[in-house]
Amino acid sequence: MKLQVDPKQSQQRTDDAPARQRIVEAAFAAFSESGYSGVSTLEIATRAQVSKRDLYALVGNKAELLAACVAARAKRFETPTELAVPDNRDALVGTLAALGTRLLREISDPAVIAVFRLAIAEAVRAPEVARILDSAGRKASRSALQSFMKRARDAGLVHGRPDELVEQFWGLLWGRLMIDLLLGVAVRPTPQTMAHRARDAAEAFVRLHLGSGDCQPLPRRRE
Repeated sequence: MKLQVDPKQSQQRTDDAPARQRIVEAAFAAFSESGYSGVSTLEIATRAQVSKRDLYALVGNKAELLAACVAARAKRFETPTELAVPDNRDALVGTLAALGTRLLREISDPAVIAVFRLAIAEAVRAPEVARILDSAGRKASRSALQSFMKRARDAGLVHGRPDELVEQFWGLLWGRLMIDLLLGVAVRPTPQTMAHRARDAAEAFVRLHLGSGDCQPLPRRRE
């Protein structure tokens, strides 16, 4: 039996997509300018050139609007859920360096930094902003990285608790860069600088976990 598609319903879905995108972009702009608490759904609907009824139908209430804004940008710093675990420490350095470069590139994006600033600005008046950001992006990213660290530990490449391994690598990768970006006292690193920073973090992380036996110190990378 062939499924019959109502052309009117199909056209409606096509028309809804750009309208929903306009609403989410208008909400993000409004939240960034006036804060979560200082924006009404009417203002967002007016910016997006839709009715409040359409706004609620396509996205939802203000909390759902915020969630949509955060989710759209949080995808930028998600970690692949199935990272292949290398079979030696040199390959582990390469994998961590590539992953670190991606994380630096995506999280340092001005749109993502703006989301973090929004969460910080609304921490007291609207703590749900931080909760949405945490669940939509940070937890997913760290969960995938923690799974990778567990498999690397099980393969004998590192030792320690997976959650602590993630924190070690994260600290080596970012240092104080995130704080400086949030404060606006540092500029976004160049792609080359990101790659060098990620490689240095990966090498330092693996050096922390060099054990006995056939594990040899990693050669220092020449600048």
